[in-house]
Amino acid sequence: MATQIEGAKPHNNRKRRTQSQAGAAAVRETNYRQLRNPFPLMSVFSEDEAANIHDTALRMLEELGMKVLLPEARRIYAAAGARIEGDMVFIGRGIVQSALHTAPKSIHCHAAAPDRDIVLELGALAFQPGAGAPNATDLKRGRRPGSATDFEEFTRLAHHFDVFQMMSPSVEPQNIPTHLRHYFTVKTQMTQTDKFPFLFARGTPQTLDNFEMLKIARGLDDDAFRSAAHAYTIINTNSPRCLDNPMAQGLIDFARHGQLSIVTPFTLMGAMAPITVAGAITLSHAECLAAITLTQLANPGAPVCYGTFTSNVDMKSGAPALGTPSHFQASLAAGQMARLLGLPWRSAAGSASNVNDVQAANENQMGLWGCLLAGASVIIHSAGWLEGGLSVSYEKIITDVEVLNMVAELCAGATAGVADIGFITALSQVAPSGHFFAAPQTMDRYKTEFYPPIVHDYANYGTWTERGAQDANQRATRVWEGILAQNAQMMLSPDRMDELQTFIDKRTAEGGAPPES
Repeated sequence: MATQIEGAKPHNNRKRRTQSQAGAAAVRETNYRQLRNPFPLMSVFSEDEAANIHDTALRMLEELGMKVLLPEARRIYAAAGARIEGDMVFIGRGIVQSALHTAPKSIHCHAAAPDRDIVLELGALAFQPGAGAPNATDLKRGRRPGSATDFEEFTRLAHHFDVFQMMSPSVEPQNIPTHLRHYFTVKTQMTQTDKFPFLFARGTPQTLDNFEMLKIARGLDDDAFRSAAHAYTIINTNSPRCLDNPMAQGLIDFARHGQLSIVTPFTLMGAMAPITVAGAITLSHAECLAAITLTQLANPGAPVCYGTFTSNVDMKSGAPALGTPSHFQASLAAGQMARLLGLPWRSAAGSASNVNDVQAANENQMGLWGCLLAGASVIIHSAGWLEGGLSVSYEKIITDVEVLNMVAELCAGATAGVADIGFITALSQVAPSGHFFAAPQTMDRYKTEFYPPIVHDYANYGTWTERGAQDANQRATRVWEGILAQNAQMMLSPDRMDELQTFIDKRTAEGGAPPES
């Protein structure tokens, strides 16, 4: 099994230890932890069209309003001057513009280890694996409801690959009761990884439990916790134009405690959004503006990310379709709107395929490149998603990581110094019609120059057949099995582990905290 590339060098200063420097123990060093997007950005609309989308979204909030179910959220909007009619909130554009002024353009996200920190801003690039699925699937155990074991294993897999800078709520561990589930998911992340963690926002009691567990695990007092982003959550609006109780409460709770909310309307063209890209993005943009405004009214300067997940439905079945041309165009449009605001933003890849096949690969890559060329700061569901998010696949995580690793390699760029051009060590060493296999430059770099795949097989047909003629899915199974066969790392010291477990035991004895609806 190929090994994972690791390292923490700045991406724009990538170094390789060559044979002459390290003998037979040459090691290829790359940084996948803090990436910058190297790709030229694309737009789908003109600047005037993008400005009109923004203006129309502001008009929607003023004239059509946003349905806000949480009374506390309505009071916050009202205090800022919004007009309230029942559960409808009509937000003036001046209120929105003031909120956009205080929303931070750059967010330093603190992980457990400093070299795992990331900065979310325009131009940055971070990946999160597939999240929020009710089911897990793999070739050995088949498709099944997500379990505690699956959540733990997905956490370990996400930790293993440096190309995932953020953790995800991979699957719902359905064999753990909902009033206790958040204790398990936070404890798993605190003990199994030192990356930037995800916390559910499912009502204030669960959120405060989550914050307390994180403070215990990181050794933070209240002031230190509130002073920087140590965790994030995903906030989904209920399109069209509705913000429900737990999501509104999550925006308020995370903002007041200085933690990151990533706002994500999930709009499907032709279903809960207009059938056109322009109409769907206008709706999504309006919902984002309403949610971002709430965070800034609750706590000016609170970290918040703009976001969208907009694709189309299959008009024959009504099922979500991902990785389509419309999905690609919607990502480009969302990037234009985020740049207009100047805010860091998230987009998403994913697949609607039922198995990890060529459809799954095509859809995920098409969605991924839409995000990359749109300049997304965070790409959610970048690996593993099947069935439009109903399952996460062990094999697909591995095959998608292969592509993400290659993208990370492109982020490092290439150099053209004297040693790279190699006039003395390569070009002058080989006669016409010769080869460069034995050139000094080749001998110096052959172990470290190229990206070594983790699942792709470049062997010829004969060698591939002798090895068992395994396809990519079968090889991916071997990869994830090999990772999980290693001993899991414990990320907490014994004293903090004891304190964390004591808190969990106490809260469990008190009845836990059911999610709020």
